[in-house]
Amino acid sequence: MTDTPEDKPQTPPETTTPAAREETAEAAVNAPLEPTAAAADAGRSLAEEFRAAAKDLADHLSTLPKAATARLPAPRRVEARRAASPPPPKAADMTTPPKADEPPPEPARPEPPLAAMRAGGKAEPPPVETLPDAAGAPPIIARRLGGETKGDTGEKSPRPSAAERAKERHKLKPPRIDESGEKRKMPRPLLREFGYLCVSLFFLGAIAGLSALFLFIAPWPEEGADLWAVNRTPAIVIEDRNGAELAARGARYGEAVAVDELPPYLVKAFLATEDRRFYEHRGVDLRGTTRAFITNLKSKGRVEGGSTITQQLAKNLFLSPEQTYVRKAKEAMLAFWLEGRYSKDQILSLYLNRIYFGAGAYGVESAAKTYFDKSARDVSLSEAALLAGLPQAPSTLAPTQNPLGARERAFEVIDNMRETGDITEFEAREARRAPPVIASGGDDRDIGWFFDYVAERARGLAGPDAPHDIVIRTTLDRKLQRDAEAAVKSVLDVDAKVAGALEAAMIAYDNDGAVRAMVGGRSYIESQFNRATQAKRQPGSAFKPIVYATGFENGLTPSSRFVDQPIDIAGWKPTNYDNNYRGPMRLSEAVAKSINTIAVQVSEKIGRKKVIEMARRLGISSDIPEGEAGIALGGFSATLEELTAAYIPFADGGLGVVPYAVTEIADGRGNVLYKRPKPNARRIMEPQVAKDVTHVLYQVMTTGTGRGANLGNRQAAGKTGTTNDWRDAWFIGYTAQMTAGVWVGNDGYQPMDKVTGGAIPARIWKNFMLAAHADLPKKSLDGAYPAVTYSEEGRLLSFYEDVAGALRRVRRDGNEDRGMRRR
Repeated sequence: MTDTPEDKPQTPPETTTPAAREETAEAAVNAPLEPTAAAADAGRSLAEEFRAAAKDLADHLSTLPKAATARLPAPRRVEARRAASPPPPKAADMTTPPKADEPPPEPARPEPPLAAMRAGGKAEPPPVETLPDAAGAPPIIARRLGGETKGDTGEKSPRPSAAERAKERHKLKPPRIDESGEKRKMPRPLLREFGYLCVSLFFLGAIAGLSALFLFIAPWPEEGADLWAVNRTPAIVIEDRNGAELAARGARYGEAVAVDELPPYLVKAFLATEDRRFYEHRGVDLRGTTRAFITNLKSKGRVEGGSTITQQLAKNLFLSPEQTYVRKAKEAMLAFWLEGRYSKDQILSLYLNRIYFGAGAYGVESAAKTYFDKSARDVSLSEAALLAGLPQAPSTLAPTQNPLGARERAFEVIDNMRETGDITEFEAREARRAPPVIASGGDDRDIGWFFDYVAERARGLAGPDAPHDIVIRTTLDRKLQRDAEAAVKSVLDVDAKVAGALEAAMIAYDNDGAVRAMVGGRSYIESQFNRATQAKRQPGSAFKPIVYATGFENGLTPSSRFVDQPIDIAGWKPTNYDNNYRGPMRLSEAVAKSINTIAVQVSEKIGRKKVIEMARRLGISSDIPEGEAGIALGGFSATLEELTAAYIPFADGGLGVVPYAVTEIADGRGNVLYKRPKPNARRIMEPQVAKDVTHVLYQVMTTGTGRGANLGNRQAAGKTGTTNDWRDAWFIGYTAQMTAGVWVGNDGYQPMDKVTGGAIPARIWKNFMLAAHADLPKKSLDGAYPAVTYSEEGRLLSFYEDVAGALRRVRRDGNEDRGMRRR
């Protein structure tokens, strides 16, 4: 049977030159068709399909812009023709016959008959046949003109250029047919668009669902709420004894100011730095958010934020500072809410009055007063630039802590304003040349220890229902506080540094128990630890007045005699600081010279339990071990606050006091929350006992270890204290109007260079008391009179004996004279 053209296997394409391909194509066009009806029908059908496809492509290209069509190649007319028998290959095109050990090339598989496929049937794959020789006639093929083929040699054609590959991509491809003869379904634009629609609807539904969720979980403010007061950080203001403000803590909100009250360049500085499109967006700036996202993505970190001023205000008013997507979504929803309720100027005013500027200042007015000591209405351009740069990192850039960083940030703000056209180049240069001058912290920079002390007590006094903002009226005297700070600083900077004493503390009371001054250390900025109220150190000999007060209450007097000699108490052998013993002496002299052995003898004679009981009555609450004989020498730990307050009854005739620092607490609107009741005086000891203690302590100031604290013509009494290895040095004393105590030492208990209580502490105490009493009238101290020494006592006894003898003689002589006259 004669093979039809459809049944004949295809001859493998030859690797020929373009001229040869054109000759082959021309021969195929001019060759007569085989008289086979099925082949003729298949050829005509395929040609019609290609013509229709070419027409569709031309119609599509006609709808494109001319610039786009000019870049596409024109469709070429492709038809199915009967291929003529290929001409005999030329000598130059002959391939080398395969070697004997190489397998012959695999013949190309013929395409299934098109006519049979169009009729709906499946064509059987033809049997594998050997390749026809060069003279054999090829089958009828349909291929795109210009396509690349392989020749009989199997060699690959050269890689086409980029232009040729672009042309190839734009050519119309014929329907794809799989091995079974079925047409493959190509993607349809309608299905693709439907997929896009489904994805879009999904995301829109997710956004709508999240929005509905946030409507319930977002912290929406109540209707009519005063947003300026919403979610404000609590503010504590303390006042001195006269009602003048001393300091504020927590949040210091300034007066609310409107945008139109501020200088225009101040408002523009914030807009140029924080939100340039503030008046264009509706709360959320999608453009800015996208830009920030891309910038942060490129830098692999958070470089810039995309929050608008409205979003920052929403976070400040209603949300926490956590960085989560949920919080960011809430922020956006609340920003839309704010934009719908308030005008742009109102939102900007709220922002400027609520934002944090560092150093405890909230709001632009408070910041201007904190840093420049002026109103925000009066700031200059350079000062406005500094303020506008702070919200980015207020704690880090606060000019009081980081002046260099604040200045560099202000220069960035000036550049931003120049870029936006808010200021000229000349104004920018002038602003850089005149940087702002930061106001000093004032003389109350070390008030922090007293502030902490008062705030802690105010929480308990005001009660749990106290409002956020409270005003505390205290007992502190501003002048005395400055005097105390100056006394501590002057002595520490000169004497204490040489002696290896790095820290000191001081507290001063009126004799009714009111705290008038408090210094907790060398610098509050360096250390917030309050050594006046929190540090428990051994008081040493500063505790001896409590021991002697107990003795005077139990029958002893300042004239009572004891012997300074070695003693042994259960194996403990106390010695004096100079390791010498002075023999018999009165208690007044023993106190003045701080004799240790006699203080221990007094404590052991009257009993340690009574000594501890006296200490408790005087307000010392620290633990005092009854089993230790060393308590007579201050062998336990106590604070300067409680030990100084224990001396007040000695100056006040034996009446007990309760130390206090708070007299009144009110809320921000002036409503009184607490008022200190007038205390009832209670007697701690008999007036004579207090007088005896004052008498012996007065000897310390005049003839004893405390002569360095003598106030001259003003009567005072006090006691020194020094612990083993020179680790602690004390001086506590009083006048008729005031009681004060000083401690000097090191936080790590490092020994000082032989610093005693009569040296550095006594000088600090004296400097303060002289300044504190400069404007006070002189007042005598009950019990402050000289003591009689042993030598003076001997002379007095001789004098009294002589006087008594003379009186006896006068009386005898007088009697004799009267007798003689009678006779």
